[in-house]
Amino acid sequence: MPLELLVSGGRIATLAGDRGFGWVEAVGITDGRVAFAGSAVDLETRADPFTRRIELDPDEVAIPGLTDAHLHLAEGGLSADRVDLTGTRSLDEGLEAIRAAASVLAASETWLEGHGWLRDRWGVWPTADDLERAAPGRPVALWAHDHHALWVSHRALRIAGVDATTTDPDGGIIRRDESGAPTGILHETAARLVMRHVPPPTAERAEAAVARLSRELIRLGVVAVHDPGALSLQEGLGPAIAGYRALDERDDLPIRVHASIRSEQLAAAITEGLRSGDPLGPPGGRARFGWLKLFADGTLGSRTAALLEPIEPEPGWPPAAGTERGIWLTPPDEVAALAARAAAAGIATQVHAIGDRACRATLDALEAVSSRTPLVPRLEHIQLLHPDDRPRFARAGIGASIQPIHVRSDAASARRLWGDRAETRGYPMRSLLDAGAIVAFGTDAPVEPIDPWPGLSMAVTRVDASWGADAKPFGPDERVTLEQALRAACIAPAVLAAETDRGRLVTGQRADLVVIPARAVSHPVEPGGALATARPRLVMIDGTVLFEA
Repeated sequence: MPLELLVSGGRIATLAGDRGFGWVEAVGITDGRVAFAGSAVDLETRADPFTRRIELDPDEVAIPGLTDAHLHLAEGGLSADRVDLTGTRSLDEGLEAIRAAASVLAASETWLEGHGWLRDRWGVWPTADDLERAAPGRPVALWAHDHHALWVSHRALRIAGVDATTTDPDGGIIRRDESGAPTGILHETAARLVMRHVPPPTAERAEAAVARLSRELIRLGVVAVHDPGALSLQEGLGPAIAGYRALDERDDLPIRVHASIRSEQLAAAITEGLRSGDPLGPPGGRARFGWLKLFADGTLGSRTAALLEPIEPEPGWPPAAGTERGIWLTPPDEVAALAARAAAAGIATQVHAIGDRACRATLDALEAVSSRTPLVPRLEHIQLLHPDDRPRFARAGIGASIQPIHVRSDAASARRLWGDRAETRGYPMRSLLDAGAIVAFGTDAPVEPIDPWPGLSMAVTRVDASWGADAKPFGPDERVTLEQALRAACIAPAVLAAETDRGRLVTGQRADLVVIPARAVSHPVEPGGALATARPRLVMIDGTVLFEA
């Protein structure tokens, strides 16, 4: 059969086999799949006058399309319409951004939502009193950078009925002043006390947000996403699932998506008979049902990650009594019970586990169900892991989903709060690969930017340009090679999702291909260098060009 499309003229990394780049000179594509990959001369014999051609420039290479294994696609799209405090360097800068956002909202009853503030960047915990200076009388709900603490206004607290008499919910902390009154910061599950009163987005709004962000991702070379679900409580299967379905049914979903659910959505999924990997739209569509997403512990930044040893002493801010080793958002026995219930229905589980105690307990829970589901059960984040637990991933067939870009924002805090163990146990990419684990990379957007390339660079260097010229790598023994980083971004996510026909550019695989500058892979990987700043010139999915610069 003649080739429909021939990509040639440069080097193409097929990622064939278990290691290496698998360089070839040309790839031939028919019916959206790779028909042949090899020398340009051999493929020319299979072309005819009707074969379309894409010629790579000498300074370009092609690689398989990237999959972001942890990106909140619907939430990330929706966040574009909310106030973003990520770039603010102080509380006063943050309040200026909030004041500007509030000024364009017509009704005083309209909720102001946003994200991106960071206590460690601002140097203080913000308060509801602060919000009165920028958005007086308005209901406000602003997620922290890690989405594990919520900054709310006095009006929001009154709507939720949260006051000095409100007890901390299981897995949550209401930050209080000396009199016991809420200050305006709600940690972990305490955020639900307010968020349940924030109007949820409509399915139509979620559709528009997904379509918009998907197009941005394609321009960055991302052809597929594992969406670990909403960042707030959901009813039924939620607006994001409805949005993915509607887009896919109209053939308007630009990228492939595996969409996960939270625990409160599990009953609805079971009632509908959904199994992990099932299409959400038409058979052969791009939207599929993913995992049950659970939360074992909190985060580094919120001082709520569950640890085997207590957090390091922090002058001026002692941890609340009983939280020196973090907190459980979901107790280990409940994680195990939910994972078992989901597995019985054919639904795999992914668990947010950041501290080493949370990782150990989650491995205990998932080992019992690891072979019972269509997709691979997995831990998310794994920012601190005891060496004894490294071999357990491969042994039990449990995936490791890690976001290397977190090292950029977390290194200083990890060193301060976790001490020496931060660099010997922290963000264990290389040691997990050496132990045989499936390690998949993502960004955790909108917690971090959607751009995957700085994260790939960080995985290789473990140092960022923003740290200064004399900065030392964080946990240098955990650095991976460029080839390993690409495989974690291209192949491993497909393996976790049981997609045997994606991730490589070899015969029979889907023709998801990205053309990038050759220097991104040929130059030494350096902080802020060619890999970190790479921008595709062309991106195709199933052999169709969806972006060309």
